[in-house]
Amino acid sequence: MLPSKFIRSKAGRCLPVVLAALVFAGCTTKAPDRSAAHIQGEVTADSAYYLQQMQQSADDSKTTWQLLAIHALLGEGKTQQAVELYNQLPQEMNNDRRLEKTLLAPEIKVALKDYAGANALLTGLDPSAFNKKQQARYYQAVIDASQNRPSLALLRAYIAQEPMLKGTTHQKNIDGTWQALTQLTPEQMNTMVINADENTLQGWLDLQRVWNDNRNDPNMLKAGIKDWQTRYPQNPGAKTLPTQLSNMQNYQQASVGKIALLLPLNGQAAVFGRAIQQGFEAAKNNGSAPVAAVSASAQMPDASVQPAAEQTTTDANAVASPSDASVSDLTNEQAATQSAPQPAQPAVQSAASAPANPSAEVKIYDTSSQPLDQLLAQAQQDGATLVVGPLLKNNVDRLANSTTSLNILALNQPENVQNRPNICYFALSPEDEARDAANHIWQEGHRAPLLLVPRSALGDRVTSAFSAEWQKLGGGIVLQQKFGSVGELKQGINSGSGIALTGTPVTSSAPQQEAVTIGGLTIPAPPTDAQITAGSSEGVDAAYIVATPDEVALIKPMIAMRTGSRSNVQLYASSRSSQGVNGPDFRLEMEGLQFSEIPMLSGGNSSLQQQALSAVRNDYSLARLYAMGIDAWSLANHFSQIRQVPGYQVNGNTGTLSANQDCVINRKLNWLKFSQGQIIPAG
Repeated sequence: MLPSKFIRSKAGRCLPVVLAALVFAGCTTKAPDRSAAHIQGEVTADSAYYLQQMQQSADDSKTTWQLLAIHALLGEGKTQQAVELYNQLPQEMNNDRRLEKTLLAPEIKVALKDYAGANALLTGLDPSAFNKKQQARYYQAVIDASQNRPSLALLRAYIAQEPMLKGTTHQKNIDGTWQALTQLTPEQMNTMVINADENTLQGWLDLQRVWNDNRNDPNMLKAGIKDWQTRYPQNPGAKTLPTQLSNMQNYQQASVGKIALLLPLNGQAAVFGRAIQQGFEAAKNNGSAPVAAVSASAQMPDASVQPAAEQTTTDANAVASPSDASVSDLTNEQAATQSAPQPAQPAVQSAASAPANPSAEVKIYDTSSQPLDQLLAQAQQDGATLVVGPLLKNNVDRLANSTTSLNILALNQPENVQNRPNICYFALSPEDEARDAANHIWQEGHRAPLLLVPRSALGDRVTSAFSAEWQKLGGGIVLQQKFGSVGELKQGINSGSGIALTGTPVTSSAPQQEAVTIGGLTIPAPPTDAQITAGSSEGVDAAYIVATPDEVALIKPMIAMRTGSRSNVQLYASSRSSQGVNGPDFRLEMEGLQFSEIPMLSGGNSSLQQQALSAVRNDYSLARLYAMGIDAWSLANHFSQIRQVPGYQVNGNTGTLSANQDCVINRKLNWLKFSQGQIIPAG
């Protein structure tokens, strides 16, 4: 045994050494680098936090915090700041940081709306080199760069991304996959070739076929979805149905036994209400007695019933056409009226007739007599289960504040649509036509459109709607040119100046962006108005004209004065230019021009067309409202389907009708063409 003195002495000698070691260890040990762990996961903090960490760090750690800050800035929409920080990244970095940098580059281009540049960068990346979080971002960049244009590549990106997501982002992926599927054209579906091992994609395509075959029969669709889930139990869509299809599981048929029709029966807008009422009556009764008209001001609704036909005759004598009344509260634009021989009947497919249901009880309420909330309360008290109307914009706007539980098919559309489970919006608006025109022109392969619109609120509305739809389709800059009155156009004819197919960008009011350089690649600034208008008409390949017959009769030859009669620019016009005045000379002068028109006035159902025109004294503007009344009856009888069944369609007299997610009814119109003095189907 060692002496205790020795032990104490040894311990005393060792203690200073241990203390010194601890001191030196404390002086040389660094705090752990937490940035490396962050880059492997999700960006959970805001950009301010990462920027602060970047300022307090050095060397590699600083670079990692810088990469995280760029990612956070993009998520916050601070694109310009993200670009500046990206350009300050060092050239030399390890593999993890280099991969993050390569992924940020296409994400920045997407944020700058340089989708072509983003696609070019994404093509050169290998997603398997990234970690799971980065792979999810990679596929999201692919999805964003595609601008949701349906394609096989887009579907594969959604499918590859799905296993990496949870919660709301997972449901968003499922819904995005479904949206891409439902937007595939029949040609795309028929020509699609997939690999033998793409079982998930095959399952999705089979679900799309189930939906397409049964979408107009809710019960068959529900059964088809259940069978599909049994056949594809491992498909992510079978475990988590797309929201639209999930809602189908709770489908309930709404009662249409008692319908309240809300229309203006007095005042300047009465002529419009009467035309819709006539069409509604014709569809319901199929030639039998008219619907009873109920005065909303009466204490007992049945006390003031009058034959609707009698009322209509009286008002028709007082106000013969829309041009005799101010309709700013209806469409913000006076409708043109023309009475003339009908155009040649083109051979187009007939629109389906509205189903007759004589057992339904319909009462008409005059919206010019009482406030809307009182009318809705009275209709509910009278036992109505469905409301059709109101028509005027100011009343439709008031629906946003309504607490009624009644199902409502509004006959106009507010500026800002709110998704309400009991409301759908059906309007014959110029915006609706403009959106259809954008789709038609895009489908015909044109990519550089010019809008020729009147210098008025109507022109502004059409321009805004067309441009917005064009951007959704993936189009670029839309040009606009405004024209004045018929007198101004005639002066242009007399002076020989003509109309050049040039214009200013619809987005010209936005601040001009500067050129941006990302990773050595420069994104040029968008062209200025001056740069665009200074060019020739060679860049424009289509022109959409919103004009009356008198205006288009001057505009088309004025275009030929500047571009020549053999110009390759295809001309299109809205139904505003089609008012039944297309005589032989006019038809020859309009050679090659395409124009949109509702099916009822496209010649597919001549007897119904004659009936409508006779009822409204050959007024084509009122005839369209007559057709709207017919379609309103059909939509009322299929309210549950149009509200709840995704993709449900009605072959109406105002167009092929379907609803978006907010239950705004979209119309696909017929497109006709002037050819050798005749009117034929376009395409």
